[in-house]
Parts: sequence; C-alpha cells; structure tokens
Amino acid sequence: MNVRPLLSLSLLSLLAATGAARAQDITIAVAGPMSGPVASIGEQIRHGAELAADAINKAGGVNGKKIVLSIQDDACDPKQAVAVANRILSAGIKFVDGHACSGSSIPAAEVYGENHVLMMSPASSAPKLTDDAAQNGFTTIMRLYGRDDAQGRFIGPWIKEHYGTKKIAILHDKSAYGKGLADVVKESLNKAGVKEAMYEGINPGEKDYTAVVNRLKSAGIEFVYFGGYHTEAGLMKRQASDQNYQFQLMMGDSIATPEFWSVAGPAGEGTLFTFPADARGTDAAKAAVEQFKQINFVPEGFSLFSYAVIQAIAGGIAKANSTDPVAVAKTLRNTSVDTVLGPISFDEKGDIKNPRYDINIWKNGQYSKLAE
Repeated sequence: MNVRPLLSLSLLSLLAATGAARAQDITIAVAGPMSGPVASIGEQIRHGAELAADAINKAGGVNGKKIVLSIQDDACDPKQAVAVANRILSAGIKFVDGHACSGSSIPAAEVYGENHVLMMSPASSAPKLTDDAAQNGFTTIMRLYGRDDAQGRFIGPWIKEHYGTKKIAILHDKSAYGKGLADVVKESLNKAGVKEAMYEGINPGEKDYTAVVNRLKSAGIEFVYFGGYHTEAGLMKRQASDQNYQFQLMMGDSIATPEFWSVAGPAGEGTLFTFPADARGTDAAKAAVEQFKQINFVPEGFSLFSYAVIQAIAGGIAKANSTDPVAVAKTLRNTSVDTVLGPISFDEKGDIKNPRYDINIWKNGQYSKLAE
C-alpha cells in the first residue's frame, strides 16, 4: 500500500530518532488501543512489551543489539490502524507487537504483509487475520494468540453440557472480533444440536441497552453468549440488574480487564468467559511476574502475551541471526522459542500451535479459573 508523501513533524521526529538508533538498535513498534474505550487492553500490551524489552536488554540484548520500542495508538479503530501501519512503515520499523483488536489488525496486516514487516499480534483472534494473509501470500503476519474457531470449538460443547436446556441468546457487537466469535460459537452449538432462541447484533458505544435487555427479558432468555467488549457487556448486566432480571452471561477473552467490573459492578458477579490458560503461576513467567510487581501492575489479560511477543521476535532474530523480517518469520515457523508462556511454535499460517483455554468467572471484582 502506498504511503502518503507528506510527513507530519511527529513522523519526521520518529524517522530521525529511528534512523539514529537503527545501526545499533532493534526497533519494535507496539501498536494497540492506547486510548479509547478499550484503552485498558492497550495498557496491558504496552506494559508487557516494555518489561520484556527491559529484561532482554539487561541480559545483553539480541545479538548485542538493544531493543527500542515505539508506542503507537490505533484506538482500536481500523482507519487509525492503517494510518499507524503506514507511519511504522515510513519510519523503517521492521517488527510490530500488535495490533490488539481484530478489526484493526486485519486492515493493518495488508500494509505490513505487502511491505514485508513482521507483525505478531498478542490479542487478535479472528481467523480472517492469518487466513487472508496466507491467501495473499504474506509470510510476515503472525499471532501469538489462539484463533476464535479454536475458542469456539472449545466452548460450544461446554455450553451444551451446562446450559443446553436453557433458552440461549447469542449477541454480538458487529465488530470483526465480536461477530466472528459469536458466529463460531453459534456454529459450534448448532453442530452440537443446540439451537439459540435469539441471535442479533447490538450497536457498540451506546450508553443505554435497555431495549436489548427488554428483548432478552421478554423472550425469557436465561443464558447469553456475547461476542464483544467489556464496556457494552457491563452496561447490559447492570441495566438488567436494575430491572431485577438475571441471566447468565458468557463471553470471550476481551472481558479480562478490571474495567468490566468498574462498569458492571456487583451485577457482573458470576459472569463467565474463556481465556487462554493463565501462565502467571508457572515457572516460565515467575521472573516476569516479579517485574510487574515492581511497577505495581497486575499482569492480567494480554500483558504476558505482549511480553511473549517481544520475546518471540527477539528469539527469532537471534536464531535467524538476521533482522530481515522474512527470514525471522521463516525461522519462527520452523523452530520453537522460549517465552513467559513456555516454549511456543507456529504453524504455516503463522498461528500459534496448540492454544489452551480456561473458563474463568468474575467474583467480588476479580476473576479466576472456574473450579469444576
């Protein structure tokens, strides 16, 4: 994709700084929602990347070179994501930890793929990301996170077993992530012989979901699977509680942020969600968890995934003995690298192999693995 010829002062500064450091440093852009309604996810990704880079640099860097980060804000907006991608390309940055939201990652990946920049998402789960990249012959688009179809296959049978006799609604926020996940769960449930009573999209960003709650209540819905983000989920649960209406809410991974509870309050009690297996208690993550403690930040949600992306890119560079993104991506597809999540490897599409999931539950303002 073409880059606009006119460069802003901020971009010129970025280019100058990158050019000065390029000879001795390895610059990795960290792209995600640093502002906007899901900025808490961007905060997780930024902290994870910063601490990983710090640990790697203190250990001697990568082949003697230090990692330098360039933080980029796409606000989880597709247009801004493309602008960020072009800005990263213009700055000559070859590696990207990001993006987070699938709706941002998918269009940004076209810029990176066409120009051989290695993008590795720590959070985007829509299959379309790597499916499209593979179809287009892009070899530098990867993700260190499970796909929605894997998540859907995992949770569909569980919902059938525990809630298959209930009246089920499947909602989504019309985003690439939310609708994609809802569709996969719907397909998985239908194949298991469970038919939902309601399937519809909601408008994200609104403050009043009373009409949605009323439709659920009138239909006698007892279980809701929602493909979307924590803000809308929290509002729906709170507004349902205001009507003394209770339903079991279940979601995907986007709800792994304290902001869900700040929106839902006690109405969020018992909310269920799937998330990749928590690595915080493992030996591989022990040192990283201590780093997070030093900055008084709890490594929830996508924090360790972003940390692992920096480690994976650094490991790929070291093993390839090259900073050529194509060579690094090829190396990562043919070997494993050690990360805070343990040893990881990637398939031919650039997806992480063998993702594992837990079912988590919100209680008293915190979430933990559901004990079954």
